[in-house]
Amino acid sequence: MAESPSIDGAGLDELKTLLVQALEDNARLKAENAELRDEIARLKGFNGRPTIKPNRPSGMEQATGSAKGQRRKRRRGAKRAKVTITDTTVIKAEGLPEGARFKGYEEFLVQDLIIRPVTTLYRRERWQLPDGRTIVAPLPGGVTSHFGPELKRFVLAQYHQGQSTIPRLLAMLDGVGIDISKRQLVRLLIAGQTTFLDEANAVLRTGLQTASWITVDDTGARHKARNGFCTHIGNDRFASFTTTGSKSRLNFLELLGAGDTTHLVNDAAVAYMRAHNLSGKVIAQLTGHATRQLADRAAWTAHLDALGIGALAVTPDPVQIATEAALWGAIGERGLLGHTVIVSDGAGQFNVGRHAACWVHAERLVYKLDAFTEARRMAKETIRARIWVLYADLKAYAEAPTAATKAELATRFDAIFTSKTGFALLDRLLQRLHAKKADLLMVLEQPDVALHTNGSESDVRVHVTRRKVSGGTRSDAGRDCRDAFLGLMKTCLKQGVRFWDYLGARLAVPSAAAVPPLPDLIARPMPP
Repeated sequence: MAESPSIDGAGLDELKTLLVQALEDNARLKAENAELRDEIARLKGFNGRPTIKPNRPSGMEQATGSAKGQRRKRRRGAKRAKVTITDTTVIKAEGLPEGARFKGYEEFLVQDLIIRPVTTLYRRERWQLPDGRTIVAPLPGGVTSHFGPELKRFVLAQYHQGQSTIPRLLAMLDGVGIDISKRQLVRLLIAGQTTFLDEANAVLRTGLQTASWITVDDTGARHKARNGFCTHIGNDRFASFTTTGSKSRLNFLELLGAGDTTHLVNDAAVAYMRAHNLSGKVIAQLTGHATRQLADRAAWTAHLDALGIGALAVTPDPVQIATEAALWGAIGERGLLGHTVIVSDGAGQFNVGRHAACWVHAERLVYKLDAFTEARRMAKETIRARIWVLYADLKAYAEAPTAATKAELATRFDAIFTSKTGFALLDRLLQRLHAKKADLLMVLEQPDVALHTNGSESDVRVHVTRRKVSGGTRSDAGRDCRDAFLGLMKTCLKQGVRFWDYLGARLAVPSAAAVPPLPDLIARPMPP
């Protein structure tokens, strides 16, 4: 056995090295000990520990507890405190024998729901003025069509929150006595929803202006019988969904514009061009021209063609880089993503601005490596154990950051991801992950940043469910309404607002609870 090194007279750097080595040895020994226990159990004829397949390829996040950016599970409270009693009925006892004494009441709470059609005929007075004009008494607030606001709320809640299909929703309404056709039902879902679309866009804009970090993810989507992509942008305070036909970086930058299509050549745009190796001659053409701001993509493309940039056939593509840079410049000019960190799963299109990588996806790459020998399996599991320990300590650092812990964690990161295990595929993977050190250790610079994209993956499931239930969309209005309402519904959940109450407030349902604009709720300071 090797003699333990003495710490007498050791300097601070030597002590740090010894501490890192001790932590690594401890993680390795734990993994080896677990393997030996399993082997002993097999030799004795026992089954050993059961192999339980997790729901996701990596259980690292679940195994290390809750992290910032995750909603904590709320304890169940008393049901009585959550309901409002609308009616009280006293039930008298009958057939009491003589001498019985009254001892108060025993309460039994029953919740029920009344669903019935209500058809109102409004007889509006008509008056003819002396000048020949006719005046008709206005309809009550909230009444804008032949279907009332309460019915509209029910339809929107059932379709978006209840994930019902149009045929089933139509059958349900017919079953309770509502006379409505399929075309009328579709119009209730997608026609005249400008208020909701504008608020959904304002949610994204306010979220990008106020967030210190966001997570992003995308999933497949069908629109007009073609494959597309739905991109989620959000954090623990808001959510936004947008379906497009592309998942390129150019498309992502357009989404970050939150509805604004301006292309601007400013200092931020020039810095982007230089960082992406755009020709100095092209940069000089763009910065030297009097026109540096264009209203939309068509005007910007015409501008590039007029400068002769569109005809250049070189690498990197000057049109693509210049367009991305102009969008990035406009985003910064509007105060979006000032110091916001974008946390992604490592997909290239999301790597813009201040970027952080998801630890769960990084560890999953190690998990997925095929190891066909016992030595390789041991090497892989040892590395995974060390990553899990480091990840747990990064989460602890986020709760209570210190300068000493920051330096120690960075040193341990280098020690893990520069290891030579003898497993060639694993060693090359560790090198690639080490190259992403700045992205993976963004939490050391900004402790409130999420370490994973679990929030986006959780939010985007609602879109996946909608896709499985109803397939794709056939009109642009249908696509935009679906995305907007899913984002509003998720934002309500994050802000502690009932989606039912939100719909009632926006549709002017009589006696509905008031709900402030969601962007105002997002912009509120976080509670201490």
